[in-house]
Amino acid sequence: MKRIHILLLALVVILGVSFWQMLEKKSVEPEIQTPHEIKTLIEKYGPKLYSQHFEELLIREFFNDQRSGFFVDVGSGHYKINSTTYYLEKHLGWRGIAIDAIARYEKGYLLSRKNTQFYSFYVADKSDEEIDFYIIERNKRLSTGNVEAARRQGKFEKVRVPTITLDDLLEREVVSHFDFLSMDIELAEPAALAGFDIDRYKPSLVCIEAHEPVLDKILDYFSKNNYEVIEKYKGLDPLNLYFTPKK
Repeated sequence: MKRIHILLLALVVILGVSFWQMLEKKSVEPEIQTPHEIKTLIEKYGPKLYSQHFEELLIREFFNDQRSGFFVDVGSGHYKINSTTYYLEKHLGWRGIAIDAIARYEKGYLLSRKNTQFYSFYVADKSDEEIDFYIIERNKRLSTGNVEAARRQGKFEKVRVPTITLDDLLEREVVSHFDFLSMDIELAEPAALAGFDIDRYKPSLVCIEAHEPVLDKILDYFSKNNYEVIEKYKGLDPLNLYFTPKK
């Protein structure tokens, strides 16, 4: 019996030490801070509802909750989850075009986004070709036309997808101007931009994923087309840059 008491006492001591170590560790780990600028936007607009990060709030702030605009969403993904355009349509009455290489997203748009026309294409610098596209099993948002990038993500499904330039699609749909361009296509942004005459359509705002390997090409494209980075949004979004025409 005495031995049992000793063992119980030792267990209590060990658990107590572990508990205090846990508290100490928790107290010294820095908390993830929401930037002051984002807190201000949340106070004004409420919390973001659909976008992956705070894209939704930055877009709403730029357009000041403008109603009845038109968007083009390249690499649109799921109709609602992590969407940069769902809020615009559902709450502000916008219309638009969504484009994604994953055709199975179409059903969600048909059922839940009556003012968005969905197309399944791989947006590129040439139309009327086909490419191998790799749908990542664990996270479809990382799906890509680059086989090496796909292999780094684990299991994937290979499909054939038709290509189109943004210019050709917009001309086919008789779009002469639109307000907002969102583009998230996993390092394929420079090729997609090469097939897009931005000066012809002059979107007021572009939200574009800009990872390091393609950053210089993206910056060069917008600089040559007289667009500039919106400095006040830098650092508020870990994935995207925001561009607007120079004044």
